[in-house]
Amino acid sequence: MKVLVINSGSSSLKAQLMETSNGKVFAKAYCQRIGLDKSFMEYKTTEKHEIEAKMPTHKEAFQLVFNTLTDPKLGVIKSLDEIKAIGHRVVNFGEKYNTSVLVTKQVVKEMEKNIHFAPLHNPPALQGIKVCMELMPKVKNVAVFDTSFHATMPEKAYMYAIPYELYSKNKIRRYGAHGTSHRYIAMKCKELFGSLKGKKIISCHIGSGSSICAIKDGVCIDTSMGYTPLAGIIMGTRSGDVDPAIVKEIMDVKGLTAEQTINMLNKESGLLGITGKYSDLRDIDAHLDEPRVKLAFDMLVYSIKKYIGAYAAAMNGVDYIIFTAGVGENDHLVREAICKDMEYLGIDFDAKLNKTAPRGTIQEFTKKTSKVKVYRIPTDEEYMIALDTANLVK
Repeated sequence: MKVLVINSGSSSLKAQLMETSNGKVFAKAYCQRIGLDKSFMEYKTTEKHEIEAKMPTHKEAFQLVFNTLTDPKLGVIKSLDEIKAIGHRVVNFGEKYNTSVLVTKQVVKEMEKNIHFAPLHNPPALQGIKVCMELMPKVKNVAVFDTSFHATMPEKAYMYAIPYELYSKNKIRRYGAHGTSHRYIAMKCKELFGSLKGKKIISCHIGSGSSICAIKDGVCIDTSMGYTPLAGIIMGTRSGDVDPAIVKEIMDVKGLTAEQTINMLNKESGLLGITGKYSDLRDIDAHLDEPRVKLAFDMLVYSIKKYIGAYAAAMNGVDYIIFTAGVGENDHLVREAICKDMEYLGIDFDAKLNKTAPRGTIQEFTKKTSKVKVYRIPTDEEYMIALDTANLVK
């Protein structure tokens, strides 16, 4: 089945046309600067193209994607009728939506009431769904939630130690994110290692946004992100875990509102906040001779080490540590630093192989003597979204 996978941002739109039977990707489109000047789309099939076009709203962006997919020269399908369903990446619309769902008008209304669960991500995701329903009314839409894989967390893991009514009435709790990626890792681990019953996995999704997930018997028992994706380890521009009391202190010192402070913790902190100029690990790696850059690198590694140790304790051990996402898959310096001095866990890390192994492949980085196995497994969230979508529209 041909499924169009959508990830709609505030000023961007990512689309990927896939065949669910074999995972083949026909085309990728990335619309940027929607609503701004100099908007354009990167389009990739067997070749890469850059198409400049005015996109005042997401509607024009979607129309550009649809037109290009069916273009006589650049297109990969003859008609939009070949697209049997559309799957949307959605972050979090609350506790009710703990599995992927077929989108109806009623679902849209309910989602509109729950924007607050991910105020930065939910509005553009919902907008993308509405535009698709308008432009392709005969095609079914499916919402796939980042939080769904984490719905198996026990109460002791997802509850906060705040007045209970804030959970019972307002559903304030840990939801996590990157669940589609962690679920893909669990699926691939099953393919590689057999039944996951009795197996303990720590999945490290490390990119510009990052999260760690404890997977036991194939299901999530804990994850580092919280009520929002701001919590957990240090990220590119997000602070990760901080003492909540500093929010008021920052407001007083900087003269900011609560909203401005949260925005600062989301967009001006993390690696960027420490270095003052770099949020990308490639830049960090290239400037490790600078004290503040080295500090940021060390803080990132330390924060990940702590979560790995905590989840090993929570699961009474660990069998596999998996690195995935942009940094986890490609940055050998980060992987080596994390696994260094972890012999107590039973990790016998092969630093040479970690450095020289070709990119883009499933790869073990531990020696035969290692009790805990460390792997790189490239993630594929789009494929998981496409599979969920196909299963719900059959």
